[in-house]
Amino acid sequence: MAKTDIVDCDLLVIGSGAGGLAAAVTGASFGLDVLLIEKDTQLGGTTAWSGGWMWIPRNPLAQAAGIVEDPEQPRRYLQHELAEGYDPARIEMFLDQGPRMIDFFQRETRLAFIDGNQIPDFHGNSPGAVTGGRSVCAAPLDGRELGPRIRDLRPPLKEVSPFGMGIASGADLRHFLNASSSLGSFLHVARRLARHFYDLLRFGRGMHLANGNALVARLLKSADELGVRIMTATPARSLSTQGSRVVGARVGQDGNAFDIRARRGVVLACGGFPHDVARKAALFAHAPSGREHWSAAPESNTGDGIRLGETAGGRMRTDLSDNGAWAPVSLVPYQGGTVGCFPHLIERAKPGLIMVRKDGRRFTNEAASYHDVMKALFAATPTGEPAEAWAICDTTFIKRYGLGRVRPSPFPIRPWLRNDYLKRGKSISALARACGIAAAALETTIADYNGFAARGEDPAFGRGDTPYNRVQGEAAHQPNPCVAPIEAGPFYAVKIVAGSLGTFAGLDTDEHARVLDAESKPIEGLYAVGNDMSSIMAGRYPAGGITLGPAMTFGYIAAHHAGGIPLENNRSAAA
Repeated sequence: MAKTDIVDCDLLVIGSGAGGLAAAVTGASFGLDVLLIEKDTQLGGTTAWSGGWMWIPRNPLAQAAGIVEDPEQPRRYLQHELAEGYDPARIEMFLDQGPRMIDFFQRETRLAFIDGNQIPDFHGNSPGAVTGGRSVCAAPLDGRELGPRIRDLRPPLKEVSPFGMGIASGADLRHFLNASSSLGSFLHVARRLARHFYDLLRFGRGMHLANGNALVARLLKSADELGVRIMTATPARSLSTQGSRVVGARVGQDGNAFDIRARRGVVLACGGFPHDVARKAALFAHAPSGREHWSAAPESNTGDGIRLGETAGGRMRTDLSDNGAWAPVSLVPYQGGTVGCFPHLIERAKPGLIMVRKDGRRFTNEAASYHDVMKALFAATPTGEPAEAWAICDTTFIKRYGLGRVRPSPFPIRPWLRNDYLKRGKSISALARACGIAAAALETTIADYNGFAARGEDPAFGRGDTPYNRVQGEAAHQPNPCVAPIEAGPFYAVKIVAGSLGTFAGLDTDEHARVLDAESKPIEGLYAVGNDMSSIMAGRYPAGGITLGPAMTFGYIAAHHAGGIPLENNRSAAA
């Protein structure tokens, strides 16, 4: 583009995660001329690295399976979970339009879904909690269906994807965990690996797209078919206004700058601020310099959308229960000095692992949600100390499940011992010395834990007491799928540091995703979705998928409002 060029469109979307793509695809399906820009060279944002699950109560897939909830039940759950943070206008819009959004994308786009009818809410003892029927995920997709667009799709997060291969949660993951003990699982894994290596040789990347990668791919395929114009490596530098209305943006590309005029509106969908050091220092108590916190989100998510919104008069909400979507992560060293972040989302609930601080004591139910585990670590960490812990297991566990970036048998562990990511000790006391943990206290902790674990019990923290715990554990291990002794040496540990999957604090918005100013009045022509929008969950984490579910829903809502398209009332359809 030349410096003098002006590009016109109806709807400008800034950012290419689930929220931005949902807005773009929805708008284009109703005939709007949509332009989507992304500052990175690849598309998909954090969504492309995610598990891809969306929390949508009373969704069409659950209803088709005979799971029909009273509308009051998810409302009661959120009222209890969000407490004073419950925002009636936005929550009602989400609960009403979420199922409509799923139905729309199933009917009108290339999106196809698989159900999460066996996935429980995080807090099974809360009023209104259910053991399944509120989750959906994009169905896997053959990447060849994207054609040349596959080159623009961000590949899966390498820390959790062996050889860059996407492994879907559920049956696919169980086959990989059982490959050494089941012939059927071994054959499944062998077929998957053979196809994956063939794809690597022919296409340079895996083509079996799953999880968040499949969600982005299906949205991109829909966007291309509907005529959405997409520009990568095109950061937004400022918003353009006419009076009090946002009418476009000034953007950069190939060293040049040009203007985009948006007749209907601008949607901010830049992924929040997980790598904005100054903002983290201001909002994360455990990161006083902003550098004591590590995120598994792409490094390009540096708070651009929030800053753009603020320059137009938008107000950032920071009065949330938590400003980030906390998760325990470990730092993976690579040759050349680079470091990756491994999010510990799965193995913590498997039987035979505990977490301790350097004092050698447990501090939480390790099988709880990633957000709850980190909140417990923050609470247990004395003021002035870094929020750090150790995940500890024995030989039986690491061979069966792996530990962090260390894959299960038959993958080798020696490289991870050499680069000091993984610690090992022939005895518990030797492991403690290797990690800098109080040895006598750790020996006592392990002995106390083992005494009860032999009977499948955990009276200290109730590990395995909720449906979510048990689903995350090992179903075949009884009487408690989350509890087993730690007794087969040598013993292993990986250091856990403070991390997140993204951020919750964002621009204040109304139920139509319009950005609000300091007086809580909507700024005409400006919308925020995804993590640029202040979380409707008020900084709490009641279930998996409470980021992507609202992101997709409010992207769908924002496009309707910007295009002047009435939203259908979903209550009668989903009752």
